[in-house]
Amino acid sequence: MHDRRVTMTYREPEAAATTGRGRWEALADRLLESVAPYASPSGSLIVLPGPASASGRWSDGLEGYARTGLLAAFRTRGADGDDPAHLIERYARGLTAGTDPSHGERWPSIAERRQAVPEAASVAILLSETRPWLWEQLEPTVQERTVDWLAGVVGTGGYTNNWTWFQTVIEAFLQSVGGPWRQDDLDRNTEIQESLYRGDGWYSDGAGPDGSQQNFDHYAGWAWHVYPLLHARILGSELAPVHRERLRAFLDQARDLVGGTGDPLFQGRSLTYRFATLAPFWAGAIAGETPLPTGTTRALADAVLDRFVEGGAIDERGLLSIGWHREFRALRQAYTGSSSTYWASKGMMGLLLPEQHPEWSAVPETPDAPESVSVRSFTAPGWLVVRSEADGIARVLNHGSDGFRSPAGGARADNPFYHRLGYSTVTSPDLSMAGAAEPLESHVALLDAAGAPSHRDRIERVHLGDRVAISRSRVHWLDTPATAGAVADMAAWAALRRGPRVTVASVVHGVREVRLAWWNAVVSDPQPSAIDDLDAAWPEAEEPWTFRIGGWALPVHDGRWRATAASTATRDDGVASTVIGVRGLEQHGLAHRTGGDPFAEGSVTPWARGTVPAAEGDVVAALVAVGAESTLDLETPPVVDIAADRITVRWSDGAVDVVPADGVRA
Repeated sequence: MHDRRVTMTYREPEAAATTGRGRWEALADRLLESVAPYASPSGSLIVLPGPASASGRWSDGLEGYARTGLLAAFRTRGADGDDPAHLIERYARGLTAGTDPSHGERWPSIAERRQAVPEAASVAILLSETRPWLWEQLEPTVQERTVDWLAGVVGTGGYTNNWTWFQTVIEAFLQSVGGPWRQDDLDRNTEIQESLYRGDGWYSDGAGPDGSQQNFDHYAGWAWHVYPLLHARILGSELAPVHRERLRAFLDQARDLVGGTGDPLFQGRSLTYRFATLAPFWAGAIAGETPLPTGTTRALADAVLDRFVEGGAIDERGLLSIGWHREFRALRQAYTGSSSTYWASKGMMGLLLPEQHPEWSAVPETPDAPESVSVRSFTAPGWLVVRSEADGIARVLNHGSDGFRSPAGGARADNPFYHRLGYSTVTSPDLSMAGAAEPLESHVALLDAAGAPSHRDRIERVHLGDRVAISRSRVHWLDTPATAGAVADMAAWAALRRGPRVTVASVVHGVREVRLAWWNAVVSDPQPSAIDDLDAAWPEAEEPWTFRIGGWALPVHDGRWRATAASTATRDDGVASTVIGVRGLEQHGLAHRTGGDPFAEGSVTPWARGTVPAAEGDVVAALVAVGAESTLDLETPPVVDIAADRITVRWSDGAVDVVPADGVRA
């Protein structure tokens, strides 16, 4: 079997300590050794330097124990108990104190901190994977206290996303040691899990306040496909057929979300977990249920790990900072504390495979010559995925994933991790406060009379084909202090103005995309949804509006890029980002911003905008591309023709794409 998409470079063995399983063991040892100085005297709480999560330092200390303990479990189990660093002894001492209600360094109970639930799941996995060396060696009183602490989850509810698996995993361990558990909990969790399955191995990680299930991100892999395997291992059973089928289907698509240089897709929440993106690939190898040939999972994992390690993910103290390659605090969510990053441990679960496993030693098959550019449609998340071998970039054109969790009736900004039209393995939205307030990159906006951009709300899917994707969203404007006029106060941030529905289409031809947009007035619904009803209190925005299409934000360092055209930026390495107006977008420019990009000092975003207001149904179009400059073919833009029910895009090589279109003006 030849793999046409995974083209990671295999490295010939040099020394056991630096290649194969040996280098993964060495990195695990380094990470675990580096956190040891930050443990409390008993070892039950590991509080790393940095910001606290919304749950507080006490909870963060448990998180530090549990998430590093997960790595210790993988390290020890795969080595069949060989434990030169005495990890089991260290984590046994911490467990003994943490589960003792009278100890000054005890853990918060599940009743005291909801965040204790996912950490308890990691503790259960630690105990299960190291059962002969840790659990079975504990004093009976410590075992009893541990069961009591874990049992705090039994009978609880309210888990509506991947958290259902935490309760299921904990109760599975309790069941395996004769502790309390409830079948009702497991049945309810299974029902919720099945309700969130969207096909092709993809799960929506919960539903939005309107019931929509469009929360697609890396949790689909590092949670939904990892815990079923770990759950089966706790029970000593094989992975269930349904989870085998879904895991294989997911990996067949997920492999296209890793760039040719080992960069994972930059999209969704919790990105600071970094190489946890590898967890489902290792799960497939462990379960023997992967579309990748033997050795290819390791080659892919080596490439991803190298990108993060060489990029500075591990700081001078040996700690995983909050960030992507380097430290970058803007990746934080409210639940992110200084210890949260160690869920990257999931990406090292390949250590569960013993040294003799073929995955560590097999030389990956040499792939057939890959397509120079491949385009695939992912139905579940509503994505067009474009990969190019010349630059190793994987791009996602997003017409179906919005992570919509905003409360109805409240002022809300475009979520840069979900609402952008484009994501890739080498670019990021601007994550500064200003970037969130005024979205530009990979974004289609209506600009009001003051020049403020609209924000994209819940995504409505319209069409997804092999090369054409269409979605629409009702847009809105935020009146921030910067847009509220000369007299601004804190209340200005809370103002929202409702706009029309904006339809956006992506037409892909190689690495080039024609991005189309038009707006239509919202027809009053005699039976509005709960969200529309609550939002109705906000005023309606007033015309005139002009369109602006923002391209890919090219990460740049000072002095290492140049403007090669009015709206084309090219880095010294030959990677370029461009936007060229094709219809109704006469003005062009480049926006250079600093401080909001996790890849570099700053970013440059090309854009094109109209010079006159767009009437209802007027179609604007731009050629948008990012990639090796030599492959972009900017000299021959396509021709766009508008008819009453369709838009035709004619490319210079004779290819023709037809876009179904409602509400356009010919």
